[in-house]
Amino acid sequence: MNAIDPLLQHPTRLTLLAFLCGCAEAEFGVVRDYCEVSDSVLSKAAGALEAAGYLTMKKGYVGKRPRTWLAATKAGRATLTAHLAALQALAAAAGAAGAAGGEPES
Repeated sequence: MNAIDPLLQHPTRLTLLAFLCGCAEAEFGVVRDYCEVSDSVLSKAAGALEAAGYLTMKKGYVGKRPRTWLAATKAGRATLTAHLAALQALAAAAGAAGAAGGEPES
C-alpha cells in the first residue's frame, strides 16, 4: 500500500504520466488532446508532476511558434510502475478476501 502515490490518484495526472511513459517525449497539444482536458488543466497537472520530479518540461519553437514538450523522468517511470503494481496487489488482495468470505448473510 505504501507504493500507492497520492499524487497519481488524480485521473489527469495518472493519465498524463502513463501517456508519457509510452514515449520519449510528447508535444503539449498532443498530450492535452489525449487526456481530453483544457490547456490550464494539463498545465496544472504537469506542473505538479514536474515539482515531484516525475516529468520534465522543455520549451522551444517550431518555426516562429512556441511549443512545450513533456517527458517522463526515470523517477516518474519507476513511480508509475510501483503505483500500478500496488494497485494490482490491492485489487488481488481484496478479491481474495472477498472470495474467502463467502456469501453475505441475509
